Order: sequence, then structure tokens, then C-alpha cells
Amino acid sequence: MVKYVALYRKPADVEAFDEAYFTSHLPLVEKTPGLLRAEVAKVTRVFVPGFLGEHELHIVAEMHFESAEAMKAAFGSPEWHAAGANLSEIGGVELVAMFAAEVVDR
Repeated sequence: MVKYVALYRKPADVEAFDEAYFTSHLPLVEKTPGLLRAEVAKVTRVFVPGFLGEHELHIVAEMHFESAEAMKAAFGSPEWHAAGANLSEIGGVELVAMFAAEVVDR
């Protein structure tokens, strides 16, 4: 399993960003073909201050896919592109760092 992780720093207007994120962006992400699960968590505390510089974390989003190939196919879908365009519209692109990680089964 592979997950695509998005770390969002705290926006200037938290309420407006959250409203847009949860009512418009997340529903678009959830339509992505091949997406097994999307999980979103609000950051309540950072245990290593300064690790990420001066940025205060706000949201961690994880999108789970069966494989790297399934994730790559999802990234080419119109649904994924619509979610990306929406993220730009709501100002999230300036707030996010994204990466893929392979889940380790032990």
C-alpha cells in the first residue's frame, strides 16, 4: 500500500480555509479513482518545535492507494486534476507540502 500525504500549515483565516477544504476540496479528492481511503486530521500539537521551521501545522491528509501504479493512474484522472484546481482556488497550494510513502508491513 502507498499513501500520499499532504501537510498543511496554518492558514491566515482558519475558518474560511476549513470551510472550503471540507466542503469543496475533500469531496473532490474522494471521487478519485483508485483511492482506497482518505483520512484527514487536525494537528493539535507538535512535539518537536522548530523541526518544520517557523510554520505551524494545521492539517495532515493521507490518501491511500493499493500500489504506486494505482496512485500514478489516479494522478492522471480528471477527478484528481479537478481536486488540484480546487486546491489552487481555495489557497491551499501555498500552504501544503506533499509526498508519497510506502506503507511498511512488518
